[in-house]
Amino acid sequence: MKKIINAVDQVEEQMIEGLQKAYPQYVRRVEGTNVLVRAKKKEGKVALVSGGGSGHEPAHAGYIGTGMLDGAVPGAVFTSPTPDQVFEAIKAVATDKGVLMIVKNYTGDVMNFEMAADMARDEGITVEEVIVNDDVAVDGSLYTVGRRGVAGTVFVHKITGAKAETGASLSEVKATAEKVIANVRSMSMAIRPCTVPAAGKPGFELGEDEMEIGIGIHGEPGTHREPLKSADEIVDQLLAKILADIDFAGSEVAVMINGCGATPLMELFIVNNHVHDVLTQKGIKVYKTMVGEYMTSLEMEGFSISLLKLDDELKKLLDAPADTPAIKELG
Repeated sequence: MKKIINAVDQVEEQMIEGLQKAYPQYVRRVEGTNVLVRAKKKEGKVALVSGGGSGHEPAHAGYIGTGMLDGAVPGAVFTSPTPDQVFEAIKAVATDKGVLMIVKNYTGDVMNFEMAADMARDEGITVEEVIVNDDVAVDGSLYTVGRRGVAGTVFVHKITGAKAETGASLSEVKATAEKVIANVRSMSMAIRPCTVPAAGKPGFELGEDEMEIGIGIHGEPGTHREPLKSADEIVDQLLAKILADIDFAGSEVAVMINGCGATPLMELFIVNNHVHDVLTQKGIKVYKTMVGEYMTSLEMEGFSISLLKLDDELKKLLDAPADTPAIKELG
């Protein structure tokens, strides 16, 4: 295993410290925890909390700031944060408008976030949750029952965060999040796996002429492997599954081409080129495009495509101002 680290058991701690030192204007660490919250707490709005295992950077702490999250809870690499950790995040960000947890659909995340919500409610804090399940590749995997939550979660953070900034009620903010979840779909592939530091070896093996289709974000293998194809052929394969799952015909969409951690931007733009062409041919109008690394899997080499079906409200919220370490929208 070749990694630029000091010690396996210090990876998460030193990453959190380094992130905090890089962005003190955005985030602060809750003393005695691994919880990161807004440098300046904003009252009078629903507070948003998300999180999950480390290794997905910039998700989730990179989305703390105006127009997105109020707190993020990084667990160990690819491991859910504990209920106590999530509880500390809820307490740190809670306002009189309540707290909404945005949780990716993985068994450990769902269980631990729900336990933390119960603990918070016992303290008189109003907490609701939404579960993101945008992955069309599999229904049930090593990590979850039902569909996994993957890169489309970033759209949920952005749009729900914008809604919360308006001062909307908890029920209104939750309804907006649920609308995004109902209208976003994603699928991924990889040509090289990643290595969890504590494991010391890749999560799966691929030959030089092979690719894995339908991978998750925890280094787990996908639905199947097959001979490596051209970028356009891979896009056709992934888009076919996404477009078969929800009716995007005649719609306006937001597109996210998400790198898995080690994919050059050159290749992501090549992917995006064909995605736009295919959608245009099918009468689907691209309203907004995001290309880059938004939810990674350490050094996995591959990409995901996410499509979000938009209406006027979602377009307005997607375009709303945001200022975070990883996403800055001028509005």
